[in-house]
Amino acid sequence: MIKENSLFNGFEKITSKQWKQQIQFELKGADYNEKLVWESLEGIKVKPFYHNDEDNLTNNVTTKVSEFKILQNIYVHDVEKSNLKTVDALKRGAESIRFTIENESTSVDDLLQNLPLEKVSFYFNLKFISIDFVSKLNEFATKNKANFIIQIDPIGQLAKGGNWYKNLESDFKSLKQISRDTSFLAIQSGIYQNAGANMVQQLAYTLAHTNEYFNRVEKLNQPITIEVSVGTNYFFEIAKLRALRILFTTLAKEYNHSHECNIIATPTKRNKTIYDYNVNMLRTTTECMSAILGGANEVTNLPYDTLYHKDNEFGDRISRNQLLVLKTESYFDKVNNPADGAYYIESLTEQLAEKALELFKDIELNGGFITQLIEGTIQRKINASAQKEQDLFDNGKEILLGTNKYPNKSDKMKHDLELYPFVKNNPRKTLITPIIEKRLAEKIEQERLNAEE
Repeated sequence: MIKENSLFNGFEKITSKQWKQQIQFELKGADYNEKLVWESLEGIKVKPFYHNDEDNLTNNVTTKVSEFKILQNIYVHDVEKSNLKTVDALKRGAESIRFTIENESTSVDDLLQNLPLEKVSFYFNLKFISIDFVSKLNEFATKNKANFIIQIDPIGQLAKGGNWYKNLESDFKSLKQISRDTSFLAIQSGIYQNAGANMVQQLAYTLAHTNEYFNRVEKLNQPITIEVSVGTNYFFEIAKLRALRILFTTLAKEYNHSHECNIIATPTKRNKTIYDYNVNMLRTTTECMSAILGGANEVTNLPYDTLYHKDNEFGDRISRNQLLVLKTESYFDKVNNPADGAYYIESLTEQLAEKALELFKDIELNGGFITQLIEGTIQRKINASAQKEQDLFDNGKEILLGTNKYPNKSDKMKHDLELYPFVKNNPRKTLITPIIEKRLAEKIEQERLNAEE
C-alpha cells in the first residue's frame, strides 16, 4: 500500500517565494506584476501560479456533480408535436425536460400523455401568471405522482421585457397564493450575462433579484431554481457557479430558508456567431464543461445553429450529444466536488463572492433591486460593462475565431438565415428600460451580410 504523498517525498519542497525569485531571474529584470499578472474585467488580478503557502483556501462548496442531469428545452407551440419531441428526446439521452409555455389554454393532459412521469423531472417555464393553470399542473402531478417544477419570475419579466405581467401588486399577490401549494420560483439570471454584465455583477444582481422574493413573499421555504448563462472563461465560470452557491446559502440563512438552490446552466449567446458557426460547438462544449465542474444541477446546451435556424432535430441532437459525450465518455459525472482544493479556482471563488457581496450590499442600501431597475441604475452599469468588453472585441483583444480573427471570407450566410440574429427593435410603452441581450459579433456580421452579393 502506498503511503499518502510518498510519491513526492523525494522532491524538495519549494516555497512560493522561491518560485517568484526564479521567475524574476528568468524575466531578466522585467517587472513581475506588469509581465505576468493580468486583471480581469471584474477587477480580479490573476497570478501566474498559485501555491499552498499563500493560496491554501477551502470554500466548502458542496457540489453533487455525479448527479447532474441533461436537460432538454422544448418550446410548446403545437402540443402534439411537443409531446412527440419529448418522447424522442428522452429516448435519445435527455434526463429532464423543460417546457416553455406561453399560452395558458395549453392542454396539460395532451402535452404529457405517455410520458414517464414518475421517473423524469419536468420543468414548466411559464410566460404568464395564472393561478388556475398552476392548479391544473398541481392536480395532474398529484394524480400521476409526477415531479413538476414550475418556473415563474415576474422580476425577470420586468428586467427583460420592461413591464410586469400585470403590475407589481397583482403579480406578487398571485405569487403568494401560488406559493402555498407548489414549488414555483425561478430566478432568470442568464439575461445579465447575455447583456454583458461582468461576473461580479451577474452574481450580485442574481442575489439581489432573489432577495426581493425573500422580502416580498412570506415564508418562502421551498426550493428555488436559479438559471445562469455560462461563458467561455473556463476557470472563472467554474468559480462563478461555486460562488453563487456560497452567496445563496449566506442569504438563505438570513431568512431561515433550508433548501439549497437548484442551478440550471446554459451556454451564453453573447459569444456565439453566425459565420464559422461550427466553432459554436467548441464554445458550448467548454461552457458545458465549466457548468458541470462548477456544480450545476441541470445543464441544457445551445444548438450550434440556434441564432439563425428555427428549432430543428439535427441541431437539438448534436447539442444533446455533446452533453452525452461529456457524461458517458468523458466521465464528468464520476467525482463530486471536482474543483475542491484547486488553489486557483478556490481563490477565484472567494474573490468573486466577496466582490459580489459588496455590490449586493450597495444595491440594498440604495433601495433594492427593483428600485434600481426602475431608476435605470442596473441597466447603466450593465451597459458600461458590456461596452468595455465590446471595445476589447472591436480592438481585437478579445477574440472570436472565424469572426474577428481568421475569418473565412468565402463564407456566405445571407440565404441561410431563417431567424433574425440581431437585436430587434420593438417600440412599445414600458415601465422601465429593458435589459437588452446583445452579442459581441453583431456589428461585424451585419457588415459582412450587407457586403454579400
